[in-house]
Order: sequence, then C-alpha cells, then structure tokens
Amino acid sequence: MIFHYGKQELRSLQLAQEPCFLLTNGLGGYCSVTAAMSAPRADQGLLVAAVRAPDLRVNLVHRLRQTLTVGSETVFLSTQTFADGTPAEDGWKHLSAFTLGELPRWVSEYRGIRVTQECCMAREENTTALRFTVENRSSKDCSLELEPFFKFAPKEEAVTALPSFTYHGRHVSCGPYALHITTDGELSPAPANSQLLDYAEDAKDGRPGKGLSFSCCRIRLSVSDGETRQFSVVFSTEPEPRNADTVCSGHAAHLQALDSACPLNHPIAKALSRAADAYIARRDSTGGKTILAGYPLFSDWGRDTMIALPGCTMATGRFGDAKSILRTFLAYERDGLVPNLFPEGGMEPMYNTVDAALLLIDSVWQYYTRTGDLAFAEEAFPVMERIIAAYRRGTRHSIAMDTDGLILAGSGKDQVTWMDVCVQGILPTPRHGKPVEINAYWYNALKVMEALSAKLGRDGGDYGALAETVKTSFLEKFYMADKGCLRDVISGTEADTQLRCNQIWAVSMSFTMLTPEMAQSVVDTVSRHLYTPCGLRTLSPDDPQYHGTYGGDQVTRDMAYHQGTAWVFPLGAYYLAKLKTMGGTRAAAREILTQLDALYPMLRQGCAGQLPEIYDGSNPTEGKGCFAQAWSVGEMLRVFEAIEAIEQK
Repeated sequence: MIFHYGKQELRSLQLAQEPCFLLTNGLGGYCSVTAAMSAPRADQGLLVAAVRAPDLRVNLVHRLRQTLTVGSETVFLSTQTFADGTPAEDGWKHLSAFTLGELPRWVSEYRGIRVTQECCMAREENTTALRFTVENRSSKDCSLELEPFFKFAPKEEAVTALPSFTYHGRHVSCGPYALHITTDGELSPAPANSQLLDYAEDAKDGRPGKGLSFSCCRIRLSVSDGETRQFSVVFSTEPEPRNADTVCSGHAAHLQALDSACPLNHPIAKALSRAADAYIARRDSTGGKTILAGYPLFSDWGRDTMIALPGCTMATGRFGDAKSILRTFLAYERDGLVPNLFPEGGMEPMYNTVDAALLLIDSVWQYYTRTGDLAFAEEAFPVMERIIAAYRRGTRHSIAMDTDGLILAGSGKDQVTWMDVCVQGILPTPRHGKPVEINAYWYNALKVMEALSAKLGRDGGDYGALAETVKTSFLEKFYMADKGCLRDVISGTEADTQLRCNQIWAVSMSFTMLTPEMAQSVVDTVSRHLYTPCGLRTLSPDDPQYHGTYGGDQVTRDMAYHQGTAWVFPLGAYYLAKLKTMGGTRAAAREILTQLDALYPMLRQGCAGQLPEIYDGSNPTEGKGCFAQAWSVGEMLRVFEAIEAIEQK
C-alpha cells in the first residue's frame, strides 16, 4: 500500500505537518519527521540511535535545514517553526508531494528546479541515508545546501543548554557519542549555530514546548542549468557505514522478505504486516528479540508484548521471532510472574503485572495451534505450570486465587492491570479485587493447560476441574442478567458495575466460560455503548466519570486515559468476539471487513502506514498518544488472520 499526499493535502503549514513517517532499524532506533520534513516534537529526528538496544535511544540528527539558491534568490525547502521569534522555514510551500511506499519520498519544485529526496535506515545499524536528485531546468545555475542540526540527547529531552561538542573532518563528537557523516556532496565546517525549535505537538500535551539543537557543518551541491545531479548523505554511529544505495537496497529486500513471509492477502493486512516490523527489535540485555510497545514514547513491556505478539509475529508468519520472544519471557519468570519491564544497566526486572504471565500461556497456545510445534510447548510447559501454581497459592502484588477459584490482584497503590494509571496518588481506575479480563485470562490459561497436558501425555484433570470451578464462580458473580453485560471488577465498590471494554476478552479468548446467549449480549452491550470505528471506549459515556477528550497536561491526560478514551487495540477482541458470536461464517467475515474499511483513513492520518495508540472517546478523529502502537497493529492483524481463515474454508 502506497500513501500519497499531494499538493492539495499539504496546502498549509498545519496540514503539511500532520502526516509523519516511521522507519526503524531492528534495534529500537528510528527515523521520523513530518511530511514537511519538520520536527514538531522533541522525540522526532532523522537519526534516533539505539546505542543500547532497544531502550537507550539518543536523538543524534534532529533535523535538516535545506536551502535552494537559484541565481541571487534563496528559498527554504525544509520546514520548521521556532520558539524565539525566528521566522519559520516555509519549505512546505514548495512541496509538491510526499509519498510513503518502500521509502519516504519528497518532491519539491521551485522555478523550474525539481528536488527529489528519499530517506532510509540500515538494518541492525544506527544509520540513516538520504538520497537527493536535483533537476535544474531554470535557465540559471543553482545550489542545494543542507545544514544538519544535532541534539546528542535522550530522544524525548527538550534540550535547554547546548552541549560541548567537537567537529573534525566528517565526525561530530559529543559526550560518549560520535556521529560520522559521509557524502558525495561538498562537506565543510561552518560556524556553530543553534536553533530554539518550537515543539507544538509536545506543548499541547503538557510537555516542554521548545528545545535547542545545534549545527557545525554544511553540505552543498552545485547544479548547472540543464543538468541533473544526484548525491547522498549518510549519518551513522558506524565509522565506516554502508553507502546510501546499499542501505536503500537492503531496506527494499527486507520489505520484500516481509511480504513473502506474510500469509495474509488483504492490502490493509499487508500494510499492517510491514507496520508490525517496526516493533520487533533486538534486546542486548537478554540476547533475544522483543516487541517495543510504541513509537516514539514507549519501550518494551511484558503486557504489551504478550498482547501484540500473536498478531505482529504469528499472523505475519514470523514464527522464529515469536519463539525467540517467548523464550526470553519464559527464562525471566519469577514467582509465577514475567517482567513488565526488562533489566537495564544491571537493574532487576519489574514484575508489576497480573496479566502478562496469563497471556504468555495463551501465546504459547497460539504458537502451538499455528505451528504444531509440540517440542516447544513441552519446553515451555514447566514454566507454565509454575505460573498456575503461583497464582493458586499467591504471589507478588496481592495476586492470588480466592476460595471461589477467581483471581484477586492489586492493593494499595499497585495497579497491575492494563488500566494502571496512578497520578498524584490518585487511582482514576481503581480495579483492586477480581478484574473481569484477568479472570477470563485465568480460565483460558487453565483450559490451555488441560489441552496441552493431553497433547503431552500428562494428566491435566486438575486443571480441568479448577476451570469448572472458575466457570461456575465467574458466571455467578460477573454476569449481570438485568444489564446484559459483565461486571468490570468484583471489589464491593461502585467500580464493579462500571461499563468498560474489559469484558470483551471474556468472549474473544480461545476458551470462554460464557454461554452463546451471554456472549451475544456482551457483544451487543459493548457495541451500543463503547464501540467507535477507531477504538473501544474505556468507559461508557453515560458514566459520571466519563472523559470524552484526551489532552492537556499529564494529570489531565491521565485522568482521561482509561476513563472514556477510545483505544485501538481492544477493537481486535471486539471483532474476534463478533466473528465468534456470528458463527464464524463468510457472511460474518464480510460484515467485519466492511467495518474494517475504517482502517484506511486511520493508516493515512498521523503516522502513515501505522495505527496510533488512542483517540478521543467522544469524537475519535485524531490519533493521540503514541502515533504508532504495537498492540493496535497486532490485534488488527489477528482480525485479518481470522477473516482470511474463514474465507479459505
């Protein structure tokens, strides 16, 4: 799928800066600026390097000022606004088109001169390459000058004081980091220069609205009238990086391999398969693969990984990556839990999640059902047994099985479900007690253990018996016949009966305890109160605590985060639940496909080719939070996988 934005869609500064793109390198490093080639966020840049994969990410090359000189006239081809009164660079006015296909591509035109540029990242290397073609039909000689502006700071930091740096030849050094520049243009030193950038996208979310960057060199290409010239620039942490053509051809080959491996055929599914690749990265501290939760804000978390993994790896045919990720989490199981955050710099992992371990069991089952790899299931089984045993007897964070077979979780300020915000000592979504989705995962895990025990020639009767106890208790205590839906939590507080999206997982999981009538009623209730084409609301608009808009400072945002904000990833469970309640027929698949047409504009708005984290609950038109989110992409891939399986019957 090619995303093309023409002159009409880029007709103002605001519109030209709305789309952005994301390139990644398999290490956690990335390249992301807007269609206008600007950086309205502190965490955007042409080279955000993962100096320790995947979490230690440093914004090295923040932006690129581009000026075109024709005779005595000079214009900007780059775009940027500044926070100190400096006039904005207005290159968007000369931008004819921005296209994201295999590579992001810009075409700018001014008085008979056309400048085409492409951008790419190397695989497994902190290297960004840019290629330029200048066609001069102006009747005058011209020159294109590039001035890279650097940060040499953590990706999200709004720099307030310029760092000490040195420039020598084609090398820029700052603190422990070194950047190497190679080009077939004319590279020369320049007087140190700084800019105070305006971070409009950060400011509206309460983050610092301005930050410094600096430059110390320039790259120039002169083009005579009637001449067409090409040149390239490569920024890298490698002293001798690959050349631009090699980087770009390697990127194209990687995309072709992704397309070949992916068994899905729908054009949106193919686009999402490419999108999923952005999140799969190497983790230096474990020696295996991991899944980054989202760009540009998040790292890799256990819960997000387990939710995103089936779609991002298995639905796309990347079973080797799936096994690597699962093995990493299996190796780090402690007290029946798996990490929510992995160790960095000698620190211990954090295990503050109740759902990740149960979803790990489901992921092993998802892997087995797709591959038939019983040997891996047997390898994983002892860890899975320890998880079940720990939940039964009790483990960290007040996670324990009650006498009725249901799982309790959380106490004090511990928020261990995915609705985990604690802001200034306030829990906007207190879910201590027995959360509905956790007990749906618990029942599913017990049934998985029963089924795998049979496959492995073991006695799984105890798992089956406990599952029946859980089923009886769940139906008795969670289902509200008068409302046709499930309690969100059993805690003895008013939170119990709040209408939330968490109940949808009691329908969508591989093993469900609900009767067909109950499942249908749950899906219908969620559809009426929580469904939007862009995501499921986290709370019914009828609830007094509902917040329909997400934005403002962090406290304001956090108070809305799970209190009405629409999240993309629960849509996956919703559509899978609908397919199930509609009998998994071709007619059902066609109906869901019609609803999935909403993904076309979602993939164009914001980060081209990606799905965001969230939308406003009341008017979900603009992606918010992370502009590219792993579990949003992964869960939609699972829906396409299910639909195509039905169509192939």
